[in-house]
Amino acid sequence: MFAGSLLLVDDDRQIRESMGEWLGSHGLDVDAAAGCGDALEALSRHTYDLLLVDVRLQDGDGMALLEQVRRNRPDCQVVMMTGYGEPEQAVEAMRAGALDYLTKPIIGDELLMCLQKALTQQQVMQENTQLKRELDKRAGLDNIVGAHPQMNRIFEVIDSVADTRATVLVTGESGTGKSMIARAIHRRSGRAGKPFIEVACGALPENLLESELFGHVAGAFTGATTDKVGKFKQADGGTIFLDEIGTASPAMQVKLLRVLQELQFEQVGGSKTFEVDVRVILATNEDLAEAVADGRFRQDLYYRVNVINIELPPLRERRTDVPLLAQRFLEELREDTSRSVVGFSDEALAALEAYAWPGNIRELQNVVERSVLLGKGELILPGDLPREVAVGASFRPARVGQRTLKEALEEPERAIILEVLEANNWNRNATADALGVNRTTLYKKMKRLGLEDREEAGR
Repeated sequence: MFAGSLLLVDDDRQIRESMGEWLGSHGLDVDAAAGCGDALEALSRHTYDLLLVDVRLQDGDGMALLEQVRRNRPDCQVVMMTGYGEPEQAVEAMRAGALDYLTKPIIGDELLMCLQKALTQQQVMQENTQLKRELDKRAGLDNIVGAHPQMNRIFEVIDSVADTRATVLVTGESGTGKSMIARAIHRRSGRAGKPFIEVACGALPENLLESELFGHVAGAFTGATTDKVGKFKQADGGTIFLDEIGTASPAMQVKLLRVLQELQFEQVGGSKTFEVDVRVILATNEDLAEAVADGRFRQDLYYRVNVINIELPPLRERRTDVPLLAQRFLEELREDTSRSVVGFSDEALAALEAYAWPGNIRELQNVVERSVLLGKGELILPGDLPREVAVGASFRPARVGQRTLKEALEEPERAIILEVLEANNWNRNATADALGVNRTTLYKKMKRLGLEDREEAGR
């Protein structure tokens, strides 16, 4: 006895009825179709483990049906059958993806053996798919290193929202790992086996960004000689990750709002409306609430993208993760470069932890790579680090009166920021430019140093 679903496709009514009844008596759940049209309609409504298809059908070619099934339902096994024993056609069917090719009249034992092989292979494929999904779920977070409490909370959020359709906004300074978080969400979701498409919105001008996201039709603009499929269509069934979303122009923001709300869009120069099933994750290093207040970002789009916000802390706020990250990068480089470096000296680790990391994880990765390539011994020493990082080797926490060195250094930092704020009449954008930091960094420093309120700061 078998367990599984089968679609029998044959234009001979007597064969459909007799073979269908016989297959059903062996435990299979059997549907029958008289031709290609009926088969395609049944496939649009049901999922089958196996198709048993006659090569010659009144309304089409069984080989064409085989090609469509292998292309659109690769997990479905197909067995072809024919009343004409043509070796060339058998070879063609096997090359096109048929599991087997049977010649009528079909012997019962032969068919049962073929069905057993097909269903066994189907079960193995399903088990492999499930195993891959489980491995992908584990790997999704294993690739992100972090033991700091803030990172543990982020891991909990990822687990909570990964398998939902909710839009996720990942925020944080440049280099904090926003792309890795987006990939982890995708890999821990039910969409893990579908495409993950990443688009760097800030790297493209508006006219090219629209074509990149939505595609275009031939003749839509100069140079558009053929139709182009956009990233949203490529990501159908999976996840699209829109990085640097804060750079989108007002016109693009309108188009994005529509596709986020309705999951519908038109290609550039086209009139046909496409509908997609896509999970959207966005990222920015800007303060979008501030951008809304400044009129640079639509308020309705902000509310639409800010359903779930994952804010990644800068590396300097999770210094205890620096040694873990550095060692991970070192191990990856050892595999790629065959270097004999095994770790860091205590002084080198102290320097890495003391450094402010304005470039965050990306900068740390670059520093480790440089140190591994230029280092001479088994341990990376302070002298192997860039000069601006190495000076931190002597900056171990120390007491200055009743304060740590870190606390003592906050006083001149506060004075400098306050001075520049007042010089720029408390214009935060101008102050950030004058200090050579991005706005997000300035806002967080102001909050930490008690400079959020102008009147309170002057007391």
